[in-house]
Amino acid sequence: MYDVKIPVLIVGGGPVGLSTALFSGRRGVRTMLLEKRDSTSMLPRAPGLQARTMELFRAAGLGKDIRALEKGNSHAYFEGGIIKVDTFSDIDNAELLESPSLDGPTVSPERVMGCGQDRYEKVLVAKAREYGADVRFNTKLLSFEADDEGVTAVAEEAATGNRLTIRADYLVGADGAGSRIRQALGVERVGRGTVFNALSIYFRAPELETLLKDRKFILCYASAGGSLMGLSRLHGCDPWLAAPIYYPEKGERPEDYTDERCVEIVRRAAGKDIDVEIMDKVPWQGAQLVSETFRVGRVFLAGDAAHVHPPAGGFGANTGIHDAHNLSWKLAAVRAGWGTEALLDTYDAERRPLGTAMSEQALVRNRIRHGYATEQDRQNFVDDVIITLGYRYRSSSIIGAEGSKVLTPDLELTGEPGTRAPHVWLTRTGAGGEERISTVDLFWDDFVLLHGPAGGAWAKAAVKAAERLGVPLRTHAVGPDEELRPADRDWAAAYGVGAGGAVLVRPDAFVSWRSEGDASAVTDPDAVLDDVVARASAADGAKAGS
Repeated sequence: MYDVKIPVLIVGGGPVGLSTALFSGRRGVRTMLLEKRDSTSMLPRAPGLQARTMELFRAAGLGKDIRALEKGNSHAYFEGGIIKVDTFSDIDNAELLESPSLDGPTVSPERVMGCGQDRYEKVLVAKAREYGADVRFNTKLLSFEADDEGVTAVAEEAATGNRLTIRADYLVGADGAGSRIRQALGVERVGRGTVFNALSIYFRAPELETLLKDRKFILCYASAGGSLMGLSRLHGCDPWLAAPIYYPEKGERPEDYTDERCVEIVRRAAGKDIDVEIMDKVPWQGAQLVSETFRVGRVFLAGDAAHVHPPAGGFGANTGIHDAHNLSWKLAAVRAGWGTEALLDTYDAERRPLGTAMSEQALVRNRIRHGYATEQDRQNFVDDVIITLGYRYRSSSIIGAEGSKVLTPDLELTGEPGTRAPHVWLTRTGAGGEERISTVDLFWDDFVLLHGPAGGAWAKAAVKAAERLGVPLRTHAVGPDEELRPADRDWAAAYGVGAGGAVLVRPDAFVSWRSEGDASAVTDPDAVLDDVVARASAADGAKAGS
């Protein structure tokens, strides 16, 4: 009846879909991915990879492969911030618009890097296939029907016209802003809609190197001609990317932007009659829209299919990759037999509020850069590192979290439930000798209970609870004389616990529960951890969320 049976079917072969296949496969879940294009991206889109994204690639076993794609030291470009000039020839008088914080030695073991989507997608495909993903290009989803037990989809191979009937336990729609999957589900979107229309112009112009005097920047806006045009080469090599705005309300259309007109736009922004070779042009909309739900039964939405926003901040592809990671470990838990539908529900509960908050921040940045920000916009501005690494989850899987803000005014990675576990360098002694790792390296497949030298009772209670519930869990003691020894700063202080305290961290490196003191402070540590592990894993019989 079915040509293919697969646990997870993914539609969309961009960074989000490929990351879903990669992260799922790394955890032993077989996937099939359908992409209507005939190959990976040929253009250097989404060129900024955030520190959190690099952490995820690191944990999935391809951090070095991605880092090897970096052209020189791309970090210098990020340190240059967002600047504005009249023309690029006037680079000496550039105005600094934003100087975002993006990473740091006490924040993450990774640093941001620049790399075009045209390069890193190839690595994602190769690694996803290595982990067992069936990645099919030139294959289009025609239809799907979901029921209580799974999803039946029909796809067509463009080269042959052959049709496949696919049966999957779950379907992930990573098919972009115009998601046909979201439309078929009838999921509405809320937000401000289209804010502006722009045209990405990819071009070569060797003389720009001289005009810009090797000035490093994330983005440089030129205001010549009365309309801002952004320039970037964050990906580290040709071509340059310029993005002028156009106005449909004035009768302007993308097809009106001939190569000749685009050359003139670039020359006007340059302030000099330089040689320009147009490589490609792609129209797009800067919109702010978030789906009303990221899950409908057996179908999930991720990336632009779930949330779109102006590109200010470079949050789009990165946030979509983080969607993929959040969802993949939960799908893997279900496939392993210990995950539940309640755990899958936490995907929407955690990622949708973040998608909304992040898209609002993109709008704030857009208004600031275009010169019409209000005082309230400036007060609402949250630094990039908080949006990319300091966001907070609230769901039934998070126990004892305080407050409700997804984004806080300051970066607070202090071990509080709902936040990403703090990065601390550790020394670990094993059969091969000593190695230096980050606490972040400890989290991938299992729940992990970290405890201090006097926290052994918490560890014993956690192991008992995990065995009863069938939840994979490891424990690690951290201290000067323990298996893991802090190498750069005090672990207990970083995680907000004492010598007898403990922290339960999920497979995605987010803190689920914390006890600052030792187990002697409670009547029954076994009962406490039984409840904590059940709620954190959303196991059958767990109590309702806090």
